[in-house]
Amino acid sequence: MAAPAQTFTSLVSFDGTNGANPEWGALIQGRDGNLYGNAGGAYGGGSVFKITPGGTLTVLHNFTGGTDGTGPMPGLTLATDGNFYGVNSDGGAGGEGVVFRITPSGTFTTLHAWDGPEGSNPNSDLVQASNGAFYGTTVNGGSAGCNAGCGVVFKMTADGTITDLHNFDFLDGWDAVGAGTIQATDGNLYGETAGGGFSSCNTSSLNCGVIFRITPGGTFSVLHRFTGPDGGDPTGGLIEAPDGNFYGTTGTGGANGDGTVFKITPGGKLTTLHSFDGTDGTGPYGGVILATDGNFYGTTRFGGANGDGTIFEITPVGTPTKLHDFDGADGATPMSGLLQATNGTFYGTTYAGGTSDQGTVFSLSVGLGPFVTFLSAARPVGGVVEILGQGFTGATGVSFNGTSAFFTVGSDTYLTATVPAGATTGSITVAEPGGTLTSNKIFRVKPQISSFSPTSGPAGTTVIITGNSFTGATEVTFAVQKKATFTVDSDTQITATVPAGATTGVICVWTAGGNADLSTFTVTP
Repeated sequence: MAAPAQTFTSLVSFDGTNGANPEWGALIQGRDGNLYGNAGGAYGGGSVFKITPGGTLTVLHNFTGGTDGTGPMPGLTLATDGNFYGVNSDGGAGGEGVVFRITPSGTFTTLHAWDGPEGSNPNSDLVQASNGAFYGTTVNGGSAGCNAGCGVVFKMTADGTITDLHNFDFLDGWDAVGAGTIQATDGNLYGETAGGGFSSCNTSSLNCGVIFRITPGGTFSVLHRFTGPDGGDPTGGLIEAPDGNFYGTTGTGGANGDGTVFKITPGGKLTTLHSFDGTDGTGPYGGVILATDGNFYGTTRFGGANGDGTIFEITPVGTPTKLHDFDGADGATPMSGLLQATNGTFYGTTYAGGTSDQGTVFSLSVGLGPFVTFLSAARPVGGVVEILGQGFTGATGVSFNGTSAFFTVGSDTYLTATVPAGATTGSITVAEPGGTLTSNKIFRVKPQISSFSPTSGPAGTTVIITGNSFTGATEVTFAVQKKATFTVDSDTQITATVPAGATTGVICVWTAGGNADLSTFTVTP
């Protein structure tokens, strides 16, 4: 397909003094509208930088290789406190990596240093879940039976307290690098490992890796093991699309050995949407993002007309378009994915190329308009949501799927809004002097159960459940997941019948925004 009208701009060439050779981790937008990322640093241990959308770059922190750790670093995570959280794969007090927090102005804090038994060498992004905790993975360490441990999935509080949730054992994954996990609409975490899955993965040319699911409490399952023909070496992470499926890339494998774009259902059915062939790129290690036009965008590390990598677009049904061939002068070897900033433009980095052959920051406009985005992805009525965008000065309204909300403007690029009563899962819109901006993703209004009556009874008992955000409820269950017949009376009330086989325990209401439960309904004889 022919590429759409577009404008590619090289914003910065790294030269060592301002950073060098950015590897894993896409850029991320902060509350101030600037972009944040990481690269090599003045001491050879990596750096964190800020860059304006126009290309003015400021180094915020240079890692020394001491207690603050050393690279390579994956990407940063913007948390609901306005700060950025990340990891370094090496260095720190134990020499096996650290997790850190850095403010937008550059104040740096080491939160945790790894020591092996609990995991070591973290090299993937963190994700902040709706419960406020952070989740991530390590490449090595843990208690499973690999030579140095196959790594762990961990949970972390904002102060750096680590709890291991799962130890990889090679057959269920190893080498979790890159974009890290995501939290899906079902509340579970989904992620990838670049290796493992089969015992032959490290002894043959077979390209391997797995896709996994883990609950916030640590229940782990493998959804798919790659075999080579269906892809291998996934590192770019997953994204969840509005159709409820997950999309991602593999760096190798596929029909031509050059990597793939795939779709996978929550149940684990994988479909290869596109196999790269070298001419359109090789090695899409950075994954894909879903843009506001409904299509996916990403980069390939190599291939294309000059062998220096490409930028591509692909539709949900798998129709690809090559948008840009890197030529060395404008960058080469992009290892990370793209960011669509709220001005509509794509931004990314290359590992090499540019005036000093130490990498670049670039932008690509394909004519997509501005929008808003938000943190976090799910909140109940009364919850506060952070909204990022532009033109907020003079904003006249914020709504959640059409229901008006109270809001406070913090700056021209940042405001907060409170989820209003009656709000339902859908888009967030901001009305401002320049027009109305719509969010690039769906906000989920989580249901809440405040009470139910009666609190006990046998099967067949009618129970009145009160709370918030029941509109569109899809399921009501009693203990041991027994589904009840029910009627949604209003957004604040459900009438349900205790099903046969239910036992004493929680009542749970399921909606498109998530689920809510409340203990304990006592089932009597």
